[in-house]
Formats: sequence, structure tokens, C-alpha cells
Amino acid sequence: MASSSLRSKDSGPTWTPKQNKLFEKALAQFDKDTPDRWQNVATAVGGNKTAEEVKRHYEILIQDLEHIESGRIPIPKYKSSSGGGNGGR
Repeated sequence: MASSSLRSKDSGPTWTPKQNKLFEKALAQFDKDTPDRWQNVATAVGGNKTAEEVKRHYEILIQDLEHIESGRIPIPKYKSSSGGGNGGR
């Protein structure tokens, strides 16, 4: 997928799955009205991420969502790990 290659190039160092999960949790904790939001998110993510890196990572996430919602990028098909219950999606 093109956005994946762009993501690693544009957002600086690679993000691990653990850092992405911490990033998601931090976004829920520190909303747009939180003072020093990006610094707080960077601290929560760890791994020496800067406020600028986490802000850029967020901007790329928003771009990806906009592309998916507009139909420019199809929603990925994930394999079910539970073995059923979702009609094979």
C-alpha cells in the first residue's frame, strides 16, 4: 500500500506496534484542548519520540482516514483471529 511506504519515510523513525498502541491511548487521554498535547503524547509513547514526530504521525493518520473514507484507499481485509462470528470478513 502506498501510504505505508510514505508513512515510514515521512514520519521519521519506524513506529513499533507497541508505540502505536501507546499513541492511540495517549490521543484518547490528551485531547485537542490539552495544553502541550503533543509533548504529553510523545512522553506517553516513549522511545525518544519528539512532539513534532507524534504530531506528524497524527497528521498522517488523519490523511489515511480521509483517503479511506473518500474511497481512494480500500479498507484492508483482515483475517479473523477468533475463528468466526463476523460472517467471514
